[in-house]
This record gives sequence, structure tokens and C-alpha cells, in this order.
Amino acid sequence: MRTAATVLVFFFLGIVACGARSTAELPAQLEARVTSEGVVRRAADLIFRYTEAPGRRTARWEDRRASIVVTPKTILIHKNAKIGLEITPRTRRDVAVERDGSRVRLRAGQGRSEELWSFVPPDGDAAGWTKDLRAVTRKAGRGSKGGE
Repeated sequence: MRTAATVLVFFFLGIVACGARSTAELPAQLEARVTSEGVVRRAADLIFRYTEAPGRRTARWEDRRASIVVTPKTILIHKNAKIGLEITPRTRRDVAVERDGSRVRLRAGQGRSEELWSFVPPDGDAAGWTKDLRAVTRKAGRGSKGGE
């Protein structure tokens, strides 16, 4: 009986240890690209609220742990090598940055294909993050909308 309890303890410790890995590790090629562009802001291991089709009856959301990198040309939300959202001057989707108190929202797409990524900046500078994100979105998409 004691052995089963010990096995369970180690099993749960293993799950916790695996879940604690950082989300900030980018592949070398992508890290080199964002570094060469000049990183303006970077935050690791944030909780993002990811919403599909926000404002629609079919909207779904979940909290996702990820990291964000902002350069003058790129916004990259990622979990290590897995890209959640990338906005560059080549982006053709509608994009917008909004601020709601301490929370910053990034919208991409429209209608049923719209997705929303929102987060609370770790340094508490929601106004500064919003300004820097909007500087990128102005160069991308079919025109940046940006409510305050």
C-alpha cells in the first residue's frame, strides 16, 4: 500500500515538473530573426486568454500559457517553437490592439475566423505595451483598428 502511495507522489511530482518548463525558448533561426530586428518588449510565461470568434454565439475561450516578443516589425506569441500568433508587415488579416484597464488585447481576423489574445503585462505597463503593439499593427493587415 505504501509503495502505491509513493508511486502516486512521484507521478504527480513528475507532472508538475513537466508543466513548469518555460515557454520562452525559440528555435535558433527565429531567435536570430527577432534579435536582428531589435526586441522592443519581451515577456515569458504569461497567461493569455485565447478566444475564438469573440462576440459570437459560438465563441470559445481558454487560458493558455505562452510568451510574447515584440520588435518594430513583429509580434510573436509562442510556446517555445509552436507559434500561436505572428503579426508582421506581410500579415493580411485585420488586426487591432485594444486596452481595457490593465489588460491588453490583440485581435486578428474577422467573423468566425477572428481570434483574440489578451494578457496582463507583467510590468504593469499596459499603456506602453499597447503603444508598442500598435506600432507593429499599423504596418500590418488591412488597416489597424485600435480602440482604447
